[in-house]
Amino acid sequence: MPTILVADDEQKLIEMLRRTLAYEGYRVLTATDGRAALALAQTHYPDAIVLDWMMPQLSGIEVARQLRALDETPILMLTARDAIDDRVVGLDSGADDYLVKPFAPEELLARLRALLRRGGNARPNQTLHYADLSLDPLTRDVRRGTRAIALSPKEFDLLACLLRTPRQVLSREQIVQDVWGHDFTGDSSVLEVYIGYVRTKTEAAGEPRLIHTVRGVGYVLRDS
Repeated sequence: MPTILVADDEQKLIEMLRRTLAYEGYRVLTATDGRAALALAQTHYPDAIVLDWMMPQLSGIEVARQLRALDETPILMLTARDAIDDRVVGLDSGADDYLVKPFAPEELLARLRALLRRGGNARPNQTLHYADLSLDPLTRDVRRGTRAIALSPKEFDLLACLLRTPRQVLSREQIVQDVWGHDFTGDSSVLEVYIGYVRTKTEAAGEPRLIHTVRGVGYVLRDS
């Protein structure tokens, strides 16, 4: 379950985002000032941060700068400031994306999904886990329980893509872009072929299926 840190000094906005994100399956941490946001980010290592520009104690800009000096946690900056110069300042501070208030919750969710898919995690080499499946990006070790699984480079990338956002349905287009890149022009059936390869290898000892097809949409990693 990805963890999202929401930092904003508007309590109503925090509560709305907390409910929205929790409904979508995220674990949510909240902070109402910059110092608290910085402390939570440094102790809980969220998978992404939704960060308001104007906050007491420390501004969102300063929080982003300090965090970016330490790691690559994806940051979505929220602000009512929509001038081009403001956007430049926000992005140059270390934010990965910029969303102007007021905004639609659906757009914020879409932007967060995009940030999470990029894999710019605070702990890029941290082992990914779901159920009894684990994948270590550093050693490229993949296991189902204690059983080691040998994957080709593309199979590894595909499984990592699914493991970054378990229980969230990813469209075929999202997965292809993440694994093969935006310029991929190959046969559209290649994804199904590789899904089959990964399923076969992760279920080789009779383990229950974790990679499920969502007809007409794409695929999801879940345990039922």
